[in-house]
Amino acid sequence: MTSFLDEFAQAPNLKYLNHAAVSPWPKRAALAASRFAEQNVLLGARDYPEWMGVEQRLRERLMRLLNAPSTDDIALVKNTSEALSFVAFGLDWQAGDQVIISDEEFPSNRVVWEALQPRGVEVIQVNLKGMDPESALLAACGPRTRLLSISSVQYVSGLRLDIERLGEGLRQRDVLFCVDAIQQLGALPFDAIAAQCDFAMADGHKWLLGPEGLGVFYCRAELREQLKLQEYGWHMLEHMGDYSRIEWQPARSARRFECGSPNMLGTMALEASLSLLEEVGMATVGKLIEERVLWLQEGLERLPGIQLHSPMNPARRAGIITFSLEGHDNQVVFDRLKAEQVVCVQRGGGIRLSPHFYTAPKVIEETLAVLHGLAG
Repeated sequence: MTSFLDEFAQAPNLKYLNHAAVSPWPKRAALAASRFAEQNVLLGARDYPEWMGVEQRLRERLMRLLNAPSTDDIALVKNTSEALSFVAFGLDWQAGDQVIISDEEFPSNRVVWEALQPRGVEVIQVNLKGMDPESALLAACGPRTRLLSISSVQYVSGLRLDIERLGEGLRQRDVLFCVDAIQQLGALPFDAIAAQCDFAMADGHKWLLGPEGLGVFYCRAELREQLKLQEYGWHMLEHMGDYSRIEWQPARSARRFECGSPNMLGTMALEASLSLLEEVGMATVGKLIEERVLWLQEGLERLPGIQLHSPMNPARRAGIITFSLEGHDNQVVFDRLKAEQVVCVQRGGGIRLSPHFYTAPKVIEETLAVLHGLAG
């Protein structure tokens, strides 16, 4: 494990606890991007076929990460919002159709569905605060429900849902299942087959330790051609590269959602980052993150006036713990942490901390010391 920790050469005294927002890159990702830039300077696109080989390796790594049946199910997209839009504006909606979401979703997984309201689509928000959020979500599905879209881990509280249970319940109800996996993919194992999800998407810049501007869209094979395409270009064609061909058709694979030139710089960096996660193993990554979140929880619970806004049950959380201090303004707490080089963020009426598998014990202990000093 020591060699993996050496991948993260962060500034002295920096305490980075913000992986649920944007993660630092491992050294290998920076090196891959640097080599690619140098190659562009010296050789231009002479070795473009080799670049496409890296892109293929990225698809294969993402396939394994999601446990997708095939690389044909994997599209490389700009971000989670784009993938959600492909689903929302690709389905053939009828007036009166319903979409179920939660009342805790990040705007990307709310606005895209509300944008369908002019078409007569009703968006129903379900409260997740009860003891059985999965039951509440499934109970909200009625005869007009077409799709349920949910974050597998909620971005504020870190609440982790049982997506396999949801997937089974939705299959029984003949309701489509869309999973925003951005707060799970790279932090915990994910299994698209076991969850029976129809669509899943995530960005590369959070727990996947990659750059912004490149994400993944999983689309179940049986549904690909049911999504009306919104974007067209040379890259999404079945016979990509045959530029003189007059007749054309969209790719049968999920590449049909990739209209034009790929983000090759992002591909180089993200493929390298995923190689690290694969070497560590997602089971180990998840275990190490759980240990660090528990460490933070136990330290926070010793603070006078602490209010924890995240689930205490380890089975209900991933890499997020959000808190506030009674009698202390969140902005004041955040400013104090920032002054001590603790990188975190304010979310949902609290301060959100999100360690990754490599986060050093010193980072957690020093962060807790700052908070204990503030709380008195």
